[in-house]
Amino acid sequence: MTETDSWNNPLRDPSDRRLPRIAGPSGLVIFGVTGDLSRKKLMPAVYDLANRGLLPPGFSLVGFARRDWADEDFAQVVHDAVKEHARTPFREEVWTELAAGMRFVPGDFGDDDAFENLRATVEELDKARGTSGNFAFYLSVPPKFFPLVAQQLKKHGLSDPPEGSWRRAVIEKPFGHDLASAQELNQVVHQVFPPAEVFRIDHYLGKETVQNILALRFANTMFEPLWNRSYVDHVQITMAEDIGIGGRAGYYDGIGAARDVIQNHLLQLLALTAMEEPSGFDAKSLVQEKLKVLQAVRHPDDLGAHTVRGQYAHGWQGGEEVPGYLEEEGIDAESRTDTYAAIKLGIDNRRWAGVPFYLRTGKRLGRRVTEIAVVFQRAPHLPFSHSDTQELGQNALVIRVQPDEGVTVRFGSKVPGTSMEIRDVTMDFAYGESFTESSPEAYERLILDVLLGDANLFPRHQEVEESWRILDPIEEYWDRHGRPEQYTAGTWGPKAADEMLARDGRSWRRP
Repeated sequence: MTETDSWNNPLRDPSDRRLPRIAGPSGLVIFGVTGDLSRKKLMPAVYDLANRGLLPPGFSLVGFARRDWADEDFAQVVHDAVKEHARTPFREEVWTELAAGMRFVPGDFGDDDAFENLRATVEELDKARGTSGNFAFYLSVPPKFFPLVAQQLKKHGLSDPPEGSWRRAVIEKPFGHDLASAQELNQVVHQVFPPAEVFRIDHYLGKETVQNILALRFANTMFEPLWNRSYVDHVQITMAEDIGIGGRAGYYDGIGAARDVIQNHLLQLLALTAMEEPSGFDAKSLVQEKLKVLQAVRHPDDLGAHTVRGQYAHGWQGGEEVPGYLEEEGIDAESRTDTYAAIKLGIDNRRWAGVPFYLRTGKRLGRRVTEIAVVFQRAPHLPFSHSDTQELGQNALVIRVQPDEGVTVRFGSKVPGTSMEIRDVTMDFAYGESFTESSPEAYERLILDVLLGDANLFPRHQEVEESWRILDPIEEYWDRHGRPEQYTAGTWGPKAADEMLARDGRSWRRP
């Protein structure tokens, strides 16, 4: 049989949806493997991928940290983390196969001997496990160590792939603390890895509901005609947490809510909500459209009137008395770090001109919730008396990112009875009720995409820099003007945030 006559296996048809996307031969090296992120998210996600049959048989996992562990100790730590935090049931045969490819390398980031040991370990795994030289390096470390680890990988030949293989870097946020530091970081990392092989993790983009924004808008005809300034009154994007800073004082103080959440998560949600339809669902097309939106973002004329920052004060939450931010362990009593931030932005293009986007985030708020609310204009004319419609609000489409992932549509309906009374009602779509399969954890999807080289859900360096361009002037204004306003723990933030919307004749949604 000639090559042209060769038989093609129909099960290998890329359009066959029965075939899951399975990573090819590869391995993952996690720096900072003893940290919370690695223990609670990364290692359980690796196990869940293996349990779902999405990792190659010879997959290898290498941990690097300042611990005097043997490979068996590392395997035990992963085992315990998986047992406690994995989404899928624990199966001994899956664990045995995964554990066979686990190694641990002790050392500091500046330790040349440790990186030589890491290189030898990678080469040994390549021969023993058949990884084909393909390795991703996950930097689950404080941002100040990113440049050092990247340079060490280059110095010891770990970032240079063998012929026909790949080497990739995975970087956790924050990507710098302002535009200048982000540009500097990008420059250092890109000297070691090509831009296309650098994956910046924003775990929000791995969530099913965030990806569903694109499906909702571009796979249906009923929403997109209304998705513009002719029908939309305003958009609210909220990420609220009901916890304080916990033990993260060292990281959080000096960073604050706006840098921690608005610069990455909320501006990414804004870009997905406001972008034009991409020419295709590939990384290049998506980045092009998101960048256009971020470049069109405009600040309000008066930053004092249209931005708010706050700090949580002592209060009660969930039946417990909780300390204020300035009373937390490790926090300076004079700290001006924001634990709440709300900003108003405009988008200077034909679709969104004149439509305000309100972004808010905070700790110790009423409940844990992330949502995007597209609030529509009121009907131009109501042929009912005022008393008939006094309970009627504005139509809204709400995308719930977490928890209770789904979509809610709010609209007016007649109350049953003899009189004409119109009141708001909602229609709900919940992931948990509509699909039998539970949504994978964000890190499962993102780690798999790194191994596959699929960059759709990862912000590129241009997006990171544009986001800092948007936030920097606000942070600079706050630095020059006063202190954050105190708000009681368990409430929905400072009074100034309510006043900010009231000046525009609007109010915050109560999620």
